[in-house]
Amino acid sequence: MKLVVYFIFAMLLCTSCNGVKPSKSFDIQIIANNKNLKLNDSIQLSVKHNHFTSPIKSVAYYINQKELPKTENGVILSEVKLGKQILQAIVTLEDETTHTLEKEVTIFSKNPPKILKYKIIKEYPHDITAYTQGLEFKSDTLIESTGQYGKSVLRKWNVFNGKIYNEIRLDEKYFGEGITSLNNKIFLLTWLSKTGFIYDSNLNLIKSFNYGKSQEGWGLCNDGNKLYKSDGSEKIWTLNADSLKEESFIQLTSNQSIYQNANELEWVSGKIYANTYQKDGIMVINPDNGAIEAIVDVRGLKEKVKQIPSLDVLNGIAYHPTRKTFFITGKNWSSVFEVIFEE
Repeated sequence: MKLVVYFIFAMLLCTSCNGVKPSKSFDIQIIANNKNLKLNDSIQLSVKHNHFTSPIKSVAYYINQKELPKTENGVILSEVKLGKQILQAIVTLEDETTHTLEKEVTIFSKNPPKILKYKIIKEYPHDITAYTQGLEFKSDTLIESTGQYGKSVLRKWNVFNGKIYNEIRLDEKYFGEGITSLNNKIFLLTWLSKTGFIYDSNLNLIKSFNYGKSQEGWGLCNDGNKLYKSDGSEKIWTLNADSLKEESFIQLTSNQSIYQNANELEWVSGKIYANTYQKDGIMVINPDNGAIEAIVDVRGLKEKVKQIPSLDVLNGIAYHPTRKTFFITGKNWSSVFEVIFEE
């Protein structure tokens, strides 16, 4: 049986481009097959009103400024971002006045995430004092950033022979976070300072930049054109690689819930791989809509490294495109593991 969900609005945004006073009350009726709205669902929408000045002539529905495709009986939630979104109804009346009605709705992914497992290919030594925050390959060279106040560093080193090519230490007032490399520049985040830094390939500082609306600095990756930044919330922000302006964001969403705490990020084959802070899992995220398409279960990996008092969580994902393998480690881990992910 179809479920009818009523969203009742009182004195919400309702404006007229022809100077008509806003309606004092109205509601939108949503008829859907499921209690939760999901990507690609076909739903029926209708506007109920008490005080419009004339009958409704037409209604168009939008999410993120994109009109929802119409069916014979309603609309389809296709090509929309997931999570909490604003459903907008543009109502045209017979007297040609128009009203804009808005309401927040939550849209979930259609399918549950696939569960993947890891297979260890090889184990390499890792600096056990490194509180790893960011990890990324540039050819065979690993770029790694570490955290903790007074101990944060940015280094380039060779995981295959252990040689450190270059290393700089951040000012003690900064807590280092994620990094990514693009156009011969290295972008580095700090945690709570709302400040990031840009370095050249030799780790010489070029300039700093400030965050926009994002809460903090956590993880960073790029798709070859844009940067993607996590901040500990449910959001991953898209940044312009030149201006570093936060242009948009997605929300981490499964078929049932909205998730937070995406930490270190890595871009691989059109997907974002993200450590989940304080969890033994790596999310595989669709960068277009925020859907969590898979989760890599990495339980048991932390137990394979040297057990020391300062041992902390999994953090650090670097993909080697030639070897087609992932290199993963953690905060104060004694090893870097070369792995593959499989069903």
